Amino acid sequence: MELAFIPSPSRGVLYLGPVPLRGYAFCIIIGVFVAVWLGNKRWIARGGRAGTVADIAVWAVPFGLVGGRLYHVITDYELYFSEGRDWVDAFKIWEGGLGIWGAIALGAVGAWIGCRRRGIPLPAYADAIAPGIAFAQAIGRWGNWFNQELYGKPTDLPWALEITSSADGRVPGTYHPTFLYESLWCIGVAFLVIWADRRFRLGHGRAFALYVAAYCSGRAWIEYMRVDDAHHILGLRLNVWTAILVFLLAVTYLVVSSKKRPGREDVVEPGAAAPGEDADGDEKSGNTGKDDEVADRSGTDPAKNEAGSGKKT
Repeated sequence: MELAFIPSPSRGVLYLGPVPLRGYAFCIIIGVFVAVWLGNKRWIARGGRAGTVADIAVWAVPFGLVGGRLYHVITDYELYFSEGRDWVDAFKIWEGGLGIWGAIALGAVGAWIGCRRRGIPLPAYADAIAPGIAFAQAIGRWGNWFNQELYGKPTDLPWALEITSSADGRVPGTYHPTFLYESLWCIGVAFLVIWADRRFRLGHGRAFALYVAAYCSGRAWIEYMRVDDAHHILGLRLNVWTAILVFLLAVTYLVVSSKKRPGREDVVEPGAAAPGEDADGDEKSGNTGKDDEVADRSGTDPAKNEAGSGKKT
């Protein structure tokens, strides 16, 4: 008998008058705002302009949502195109079903389009937004909690997740809350990237590659715990193989990029002030305005004093 467990919500939809507010969609929206907010702060700190991250996100977010949905529908096509299923459900993204691999892949295409329009290197943008994406994933995973989906194997641990709905063949009981495991893992990944970026001044896409590698290492073992239907290859779930492959690609990029392009970009956005410079490109100094202050106090122009300081003999 379980002494404690995490309860599931009685429903995944709240109504604001006649307007339905789905928990899954709400989590995605909040995650996007957090990612853009943090990405904007990091972009400015790297020498970019305020608002650039949001402008590019206008391209990246829709592409990412489409990519995530496409990956889910393609890898779980039987949910929408098998006998007795309605293919129209493939468009009901608010009911759940986004694949992070497709979201990152197609979202990167959208970001690339936005970056090209602004004359910005995509790797620099990816580095700025990386920890924000991890935080967004951490928030987005709670959408699975609202939908009572993507949980793990049965358990009686104190933090077990109670599943009450029997829809789609689900058996009520307590299970590993894999949504919570991944949410906490993503928070850890975000802080890891922030720390490593400050410590090693990661640039040229390496902060993003670190995020990808760290996320994949956690996704592999969390995916292994899940019990929802999935395609298997050589005894492993498809997403486990995907995580392993993407992890290897990310680590390879980290190693190769570190050797070819060490350090960080000098300029991330054309026309914007680089870190440590003002808008005119002049190096900032703690003495800025000192001469003006002296002039104000003395009532004279320092330049004139210097010119007339010579004495006749």
